[in-house]
Amino acid sequence: MNDTLVTLVGNVATQPEFRDSVTGGMVRFRFAVTARRWDRGQQTWSDGPTSFYTVWAWRTLAANLAGSVSVGEPLVVHGRLRVREEDRDGQRRFSADLEAVAVGHDLTRGTSAFKRVVKADPALVERTKEPVP
Repeated sequence: MNDTLVTLVGNVATQPEFRDSVTGGMVRFRFAVTARRWDRGQQTWSDGPTSFYTVWAWRTLAANLAGSVSVGEPLVVHGRLRVREEDRDGQRRFSADLEAVAVGHDLTRGTSAFKRVVKADPALVERTKEPVP
């Protein structure tokens, strides 16, 4: 398979939306990645342009993301990059999606507590069955 695997470091830009389906759960959220560089002249860090990606996750990863991630949290997301092209109102538009394979909190920016989930854990099911606002 010739997938383009990438690892992105950034922040959750929208609340993860969980949807249940026959094949398992699905979650989607926007992810903001901003490059930071050291400006030698100013002796400060400066932000570059921000790129936005739509992150998709499926099944167990989707359920775990829905119960673990909120807007503004720093993450490391690893997955398959998909660039979509569409014509809208006569203009060509491009968007980038990332089908997540693994996601974790960016521990350079804070701490996190890991809790292993048992597949039949009713607490996980109750948390993720909430309706999406």
